[in-house]
Amino acid sequence: MNKINLYEKKIIQDKEFPVQIFENNLQEIRPVFPEHWHEHIEMHYVLNGEMVLYCNHKPVHGEPGNLIIINSNELHTAVTKTETFDALVIIFELDKFSEEIVNHNMIFQTLIEGDERIEELLLEIRKEESQKELGYKLAVKGKIYELLTYLMRYYVVESISNKEHLQRKKNLARLNTVLQYIQNNYTEPMSNKELAQVIHLSEFRFCHLFKESIGQSPLSYINEVRLKKAHHLLQQKELTVAEIASMVGFQDFNNFGRLFKKKYGYAPSTVWELVGGKTTNKDQES
Repeated sequence: MNKINLYEKKIIQDKEFPVQIFENNLQEIRPVFPEHWHEHIEMHYVLNGEMVLYCNHKPVHGEPGNLIIINSNELHTAVTKTETFDALVIIFELDKFSEEIVNHNMIFQTLIEGDERIEELLLEIRKEESQKELGYKLAVKGKIYELLTYLMRYYVVESISNKEHLQRKKNLARLNTVLQYIQNNYTEPMSNKELAQVIHLSEFRFCHLFKESIGQSPLSYINEVRLKKAHHLLQQKELTVAEIASMVGFQDFNNFGRLFKKKYGYAPSTVWELVGGKTTNKDQES
């Protein structure tokens, strides 16, 4: 089974320069990165094109001039919406820059649009990083301090307690455990009660945490895992549609066909026929 690990540990080796800066240049509509979370701060300044970043499953639309900030312990993924996309990405360990922000557990606004001062600072950081003249690391650190000061004064949406900060980390770790359990057992029937027991929560608390974190119910997520696996198996053209439905955990063949068509826009037999498989009468009904 594939190992699921939503947590990303970013290790920046240079203690004198605890920041990673690069440009993300993509030439097709595609995912930018898989869903994950981390403790460092990540900023995406859109230079060209558009993307949608899902932060805690809430869509954030990025266009040229927009700054998207991913705070510590936020589950996120992104996909481009245009065939060309360019963004300046800055990743840094916040505790290496400002204990003041860390101690107050400040949460920055996710989307900042059309702020000329932020644009000025980010383009200066981009220029220094690109040219790498003598002292550029000092210059970049100075600009980041200016940027953080500006964000602290104008774009902090909340300050959470240490207890809440630790609880968010704990919930994300629990979530990873459940997703791994689903990945390992999706072919078998699973109940909310069973999943709740995996992380020692009540069924009510588990369902609330799961939907709050993933954006859908546990059953919807499980069916999505099954459907993705079924789509992959259909492309291998080695089994019938009915066999694949049963193999990935669907006990109701008609329900499999309905959910598959809802997700992909076509019947499962369509995939199978396109790759040269043979359908049974039952397959043709789906």
